[in-house]
Amino acid sequence: MRATSQPRLLLSRLGRTLATVCSAVAALALTAQPVLAQEVLRDAETEALFRDMSAPIIKAAGLDPRNVDVILLNDGSINAFVAGGQAVYIHSGLIGAADNINEVQGVFAHELGHITGGHVISTAGSKPATGITLLSLLLGGLAAAAGSADAGLGVFMAGQQAALGSYLSFSRAQESQADAAGAQYLSKAGISGRGSLDFFKKLQNQEFRYGFTRNADAEFYSTHPMTADRLTYLQDVYQHDPAWNTPIDPQLQARFLRVKAKLYGYLAEPADTLRAFPDYLQDAPAHYARAYAYHKEALMDKALAEVDAMLRELPDDPYALELKGQVLLESGQPQDAIPPLRRATMLTGNNPLIATTFGHALLATEDKANFAEAERVLKAAVAKDRENPFAWYQLGVVYEAEGDTPRARLASAEQQLMQMQLPEAARSAQAAEDGLPKGTPDWLRAQDIAMSAQAMMERQRKKK
Repeated sequence: MRATSQPRLLLSRLGRTLATVCSAVAALALTAQPVLAQEVLRDAETEALFRDMSAPIIKAAGLDPRNVDVILLNDGSINAFVAGGQAVYIHSGLIGAADNINEVQGVFAHELGHITGGHVISTAGSKPATGITLLSLLLGGLAAAAGSADAGLGVFMAGQQAALGSYLSFSRAQESQADAAGAQYLSKAGISGRGSLDFFKKLQNQEFRYGFTRNADAEFYSTHPMTADRLTYLQDVYQHDPAWNTPIDPQLQARFLRVKAKLYGYLAEPADTLRAFPDYLQDAPAHYARAYAYHKEALMDKALAEVDAMLRELPDDPYALELKGQVLLESGQPQDAIPPLRRATMLTGNNPLIATTFGHALLATEDKANFAEAERVLKAAVAKDRENPFAWYQLGVVYEAEGDTPRARLASAEQQLMQMQLPEAARSAQAAEDGLPKGTPDWLRAQDIAMSAQAMMERQRKKK
């Protein structure tokens, strides 16, 4: 999980680069946001938790867990949404606001209801609203929902009200359908709806805080049914469900608390982290959070002391080993980082994010005796996860060191295409194609990248 302005702390390197995602009429949004490029945060431990907490719900929905992504975004607002395809986007602020994994599962089940219901912003009810920009719709909706119908109406041009009303009515219907579907999936998965209700109550408190009212204008402009109505419906459904009294999985909850603390330590200012997790707290989440705080302050000894405290309890904890390796690597001790990173890579079955960091440590030693292992590790990493630009960059470094310039250019092209550096990707792919044996898989891949980059640049030109 890396913000570009911060050191590389808990991440096993950023994988999906900057994903352009629209949180416009998002399923749990309480505040208006424009269409933004939001940063994807990636971390091996967090992604493993998301897979395990979501798998039974995905199966209950009749989908394949291998085809549904749960993606964490660096955004402090309490939100989750879908934007087409089989991907659920969760804001970091939602993880911070949730008290337990059951609450996150409740949100996820709701979002999955949007996926199975085919709810995307470009379909059905949004089509009659042609000419209403997404941003103006949101600004008007927020103003009206806050109790000022005039402010909301002022955002829209005359003559668009009927289309707007049709669209928002459609959106509210989608939300109600997703509520019902989410409840069904939780029930089928044997997961209590208590967390879902608890989270809706948090949302209701936000409504009260920001002055949302029950007047007709507020409900007209709201893209969601009012939370009180949703709570009334869901409380009845969940309390009559056989899974109502099912306790939270203690192992998932323990993992959630670690991830939540890890995320806090990574994103918050160190002083805030140390206040939230004072020294007298000696559990794993507290050690995690303080380790990041100290590392961000370049206090390597203190950061390592926190990680070692975790490892004394669980010497084979792969994610603590990963963190120890990263602290050492990013403190200028790559040789010392290799053993914990090698162990973490092995314990996680060659997790591609951790393996990428391991490969980086091998290269950072500048010892050519380590380069062959680095190449094996990094090639395995990109074979498992091609959407990892840092892994491609490191692999390009290996190829260049070995004198294999065409494959170095191909690795650069892969990285540049993912980062939407289209002219650079086209040039690197062409250079790779010129130097690779014709007809080989790498030569064909270079052709594919060059054509993809050119096609995307052409589409961009046509939009201007």
